Amino acid sequence: MSAIESKLQDLGHTLPTPKAPLASYLPFKRSGNILYISGQLPMNEGGLTTGKLGDEIDVEQGQAAAEICALNILGQIKSAANVPLEDIVQFVKLSIYVASTPDFTDQHLVANGASNLIGEVFGEKGRHARAAVGVPSLPLGAAVEIEAIVEIAP
Repeated sequence: MSAIESKLQDLGHTLPTPKAPLASYLPFKRSGNILYISGQLPMNEGGLTTGKLGDEIDVEQGQAAAEICALNILGQIKSAANVPLEDIVQFVKLSIYVASTPDFTDQHLVANGASNLIGEVFGEKGRHARAAVGVPSLPLGAAVEIEAIVEIAP
């Protein structure tokens, strides 16, 4: 087990097995030392977190969903892209899409669920640029979807 996986375990998380794409796209694309991770949904052994922020689910539940998305990003990096997590040079950017009602304005707080986990696990390497955007709906009724741009060692 890697040091990063051990740290995840200390935080109460296990690295998930990547989910297969649900449509016609690649789960990741590598260009040089940059990995582009396709949008990950909050899906784990408990199922998919669905609903809209500001209606069916609250900020805390949204943060938990964003954390699951971040774990799925790490699973894609390690298993699908076959890159050891220790080869991550830095997280460049996370784009976080939050299914929310028109009057919900705390997308940034929901996004912290992913940003805080990445920061806690990777330290300075985990500091990233970010967008947190409210949208009317996401695939399969998911509450959150996150895509990532990650620099890896050559």
